[in-house]
Amino acid sequence: MESVLKTWLLPFVRLFFPCRCAVCGSVLREGEECVCMKCNMDMPRTDYHLRTDNPVECMFWGKLPLERATSCFFYHKGSDFRHVLHLLKYGGRKDIGEVMGRFMAAELMEAGFFEGIDLILPVPLHPRKQKVRGYNQSECIARGISAVTGIPMDVSSVVRQRHTDTQTRKSAYERWENVDGIFCLLSPGCFRRKHVLIVDDVLTTGATVTACADAFRGVEGIRISILTLAVAGS
Repeated sequence: MESVLKTWLLPFVRLFFPCRCAVCGSVLREGEECVCMKCNMDMPRTDYHLRTDNPVECMFWGKLPLERATSCFFYHKGSDFRHVLHLLKYGGRKDIGEVMGRFMAAELMEAGFFEGIDLILPVPLHPRKQKVRGYNQSECIARGISAVTGIPMDVSSVVRQRHTDTQTRKSAYERWENVDGIFCLLSPGCFRRKHVLIVDDVLTTGATVTACADAFRGVEGIRISILTLAVAGS
């Protein structure tokens, strides 16, 4: 019954309420999701996954047992790509996270980025913030990555122990101080010799991701890779 409704009802609804591109607002064609083909091609890709010792990896040197790290797109104020992130984070468009996660995974798989990874772990939100927003945007991205790669996603092993102020408009030092010690790992023994991929939306100073990785400190043989949708800069 559900498949019949999707087949017949959805095209009818879209005739009067067409889906539009999150970047330019144009009506999406058949096969396009959230972002039209032109805007997809024009998105500011970093291609960092093709570079050894890329700038994202350098951010985490000496801070965690890093295997590899990358961000797929550049984010800077004034860019069209900001619409994608704003809708995902504040506009209730969790579907954008899953679509972008699938986009990223498809591109990175060709370069072998996911080889050897055991689990995908989205950076947790505090339950209070997640209740207000209705979802965790990093979890949406991770779900899209998991769908393409087949790597299981873990959303329960790391918890955010306390609510923190938003990182926006904080200095680099304030960002690190704001997230120090806020994550806790449950059942550390289950992660011995595991390779975990930490997923987040936007990378700025790396404070939040590093704090999340710190929850694994002391776990024997733990290996960590990092993937974010975007990195601040140009």
